[in-house]
Amino acid sequence: MKICEIFHSIQGEGITMGIPTTFIRTSGCNLDCAWCDTAYARDEGKEMNLQHILQELEKIGCWQVCLTGGEPMHQKEILKLIDMLLGKGYLITLETNGSKNLEKLPCSEALMISMDIKCPSSGQSEKMDFPNIELLGPTDQLKFVISDIKDYHYARKILIDYTPVCSVVLTPVWGFDIGEIIKWVLEDKLEVRVLPQLHKLVWGNERGH
Repeated sequence: MKICEIFHSIQGEGITMGIPTTFIRTSGCNLDCAWCDTAYARDEGKEMNLQHILQELEKIGCWQVCLTGGEPMHQKEILKLIDMLLGKGYLITLETNGSKNLEKLPCSEALMISMDIKCPSSGQSEKMDFPNIELLGPTDQLKFVISDIKDYHYARKILIDYTPVCSVVLTPVWGFDIGEIIKWVLEDKLEVRVLPQLHKLVWGNERGH
């Protein structure tokens, strides 16, 4: 499996924000979002076998693991890695971009799917696999990165059309006023969370955080 980086930090996004987490960032992605902040993960990285990955996790000693990218579902061995991590007792968050079918993921209380539906400003919104939303359960989360009112209206329509049972998070693109999103959400009475990217508030775009 090609791995871009493995590092220990806090979870900076979503409903588990602030929890100390070990991140496994896989290399390669099937999308090319206009505002991507980890474009380096598209090409950088080295091949690591699954046992080597587990050894790196054991050295860090944190039971909360986030599989991120790039796009983890782009990796052929990702399901095997997830099974191995679950077998070792890790709590896993799988961050995925919403374009890859998720039917083969194991059903486990220790696995949270964090699916990021791409809005129009990303340039990739037409590549989403919307039936994935129906696979998300109450312990999963659906995220939207918002950069303007068009993105917000797009996210709102998806929530109306699909009525997800999971938590929903709206996050501003770095530099966009989170207060605008809060105002729209309150006006529309949407039952969502509006959250910043905590890691960027602390470290900016510095890698490894």
